[in-house]
Amino acid sequence: MRAVCVIGLGLIGGSVLRAAATAGRPVWGTTASEADAAAARAAGFDVVEISAALRRAAEADALVVVATPLTAVREVLRQVAQHAPEAWLTDVVSVKDPVDAEVRSLLPDARYAGGHPMAGVSSSGWSAGSGELFAGAAWAVTIEEDTTIDAWRQAARLALDCGAQVVPTSAAAHDSAVARISHLPHLFAAVLAAVGADGGPLSLSLAAGSFRDGTRVAGSAPELVRAMTEGNRIALLDAVDDALGRLGAARGSLASTGGLKSTVDAGHAARKALEDLVTSERTTEAVRFNGSALRRLRELGERGGRVVALSEQTASVELPVG
Repeated sequence: MRAVCVIGLGLIGGSVLRAAATAGRPVWGTTASEADAAAARAAGFDVVEISAALRRAAEADALVVVATPLTAVREVLRQVAQHAPEAWLTDVVSVKDPVDAEVRSLLPDARYAGGHPMAGVSSSGWSAGSGELFAGAAWAVTIEEDTTIDAWRQAARLALDCGAQVVPTSAAAHDSAVARISHLPHLFAAVLAAVGADGGPLSLSLAAGSFRDGTRVAGSAPELVRAMTEGNRIALLDAVDDALGRLGAARGSLASTGGLKSTVDAGHAARKALEDLVTSERTTEAVRFNGSALRRLRELGERGGRVVALSEQTASVELPVG
């Protein structure tokens, strides 16, 4: 099994290191956080300085996983370019287009496919991580026009080894999707938490499940939330505009007729669509690795398909029926 070098040992990177080790891969890591490094070493993991980690990755032909906030990616990739310029490379950063652009600029010879596991908790750092964090989770692995089958397979295999299911997608489609189902919820959680707090102690003392669920991610480290939301500014603006239009319509209806039927019914139907997708019957398609395989995988990803297994010749994709 290909060795894995993880750069950044916070919640996601630390969980990747643990899960890859559990899968039987040789692993080591590096981090700028002394606290995370000490905690990972105390747990029995090999943590070294970044240049040593990357030289070792080059020697072992390891898969390098960039697991830092978006704001640190450029400097990390410069280090990779210096010590392992032709590395197998993936990342777990929550925005894909900016990372893809940096890789193209700084590491044109890297064997790269971007990644993003859709899993997490509101806490951060090594101590918040777990080797089971990705079990059953969706893990996007990007396909661009120049992505090679081998590079994509290396990133996808890591995701499967970590217990996730792979969603093939382009970087742009990924960023548009997560703006709506991840980054906008973070923004709404911040707004909802602030509006609730503006109601004073009485409002907060009455806060129950809906408020706690709706504001959970507002407990995430603000610098991490800013990095992912601001890094996906264009796509997030589209999602915010959509949301503001719906809120404006709801306000207009509430002010004029006192009714919210259209807004509430649309939200109820959308939530049911999510539940139906999760519980729907599935069919399986085997995609053979040939010249059109990545294009087909991306098409299936857009239809809600997830890669659940890989062999040397094929990818097994589960698709919702209907």
